[in-house]
Amino acid sequence: MKVGFIGLGAMGYPMALNLRKARLLTAVYNRTHSKAEALAGETGCVAACAIPDMAAQCDTFVLCVSADQDVLAITDTLAGCLHPGTLVMDCSTVSADTARKAAGHLAQHAIAFLDCPVSGGTEGAKNGTLAIMCGGEEKVFERAQPALNALGKRSVLLGPVGAGQATKAVNQIAVAGIAQAVTEALAFAEAQSLPLDRVIEVVGSGAAASWFLSHRGPSMVRGQYPLGFKVALHKKDLEICQRMAGVRGVRLPVVEMTLLHYQRLLEGGHGDEDISSLFRLKHALFTPSA
Repeated sequence: MKVGFIGLGAMGYPMALNLRKARLLTAVYNRTHSKAEALAGETGCVAACAIPDMAAQCDTFVLCVSADQDVLAITDTLAGCLHPGTLVMDCSTVSADTARKAAGHLAQHAIAFLDCPVSGGTEGAKNGTLAIMCGGEEKVFERAQPALNALGKRSVLLGPVGAGQATKAVNQIAVAGIAQAVTEALAFAEAQSLPLDRVIEVVGSGAAASWFLSHRGPSMVRGQYPLGFKVALHKKDLEICQRMAGVRGVRLPVVEMTLLHYQRLLEGGHGDEDISSLFRLKHALFTPSA
């Protein structure tokens, strides 16, 4: 497998490094070329100036970009330059409809597609321990195993193209609920003058245990929000969930509330912080301004 990686953001850069460690990475492309050059300097892979430049060198492409329109634009470019039989794996978080559109266009050129969004934040991307939710044909999923194994600790095929993205929407709704509950609970604990580190320790050993509580709780109660998942990106993902639910005439309370809170954080200049910065709003509930 010779992989071309497209999109070297907070998640993509370490994911590409893990593909290199597995001796799968051949070339990289990023809209800001300096990032591609930096990774090439670190690994010895090729820093492509344009996506078509990688076509002759790679038999597999992994995408990790931010928006639906980016995925569609990139797959349109790939459809016009890749050889039949090439595999495209999209690790971005986009709508299931976008995944199906991309797959349909590539299929016209006999190019295989797997939607495989990931969960685990920047820590999971760095450590190669991501959970990967896949949609596509069984044979395509099996073919993608070397790359999937380099990127994550678990990958699951959930159905046809689009199923991976639909499952990622499930994940993002659950993440919103957990973040809301944990930040609110710790703000409440703070207002009760409890020793927060010990609260996190004991509550995290019982029924309320969660990754978010144990990994984000200690820092958030100190007013620190080390980046794992940006507010602005989770907001974008929840808007996808909102639209998917809206097709069925449903409004999801946790999603709607979290979108409102994220908008407040964005307006306060906190859009690039970790989603644990929800604690700012919960803390303010107990310390209203005069």
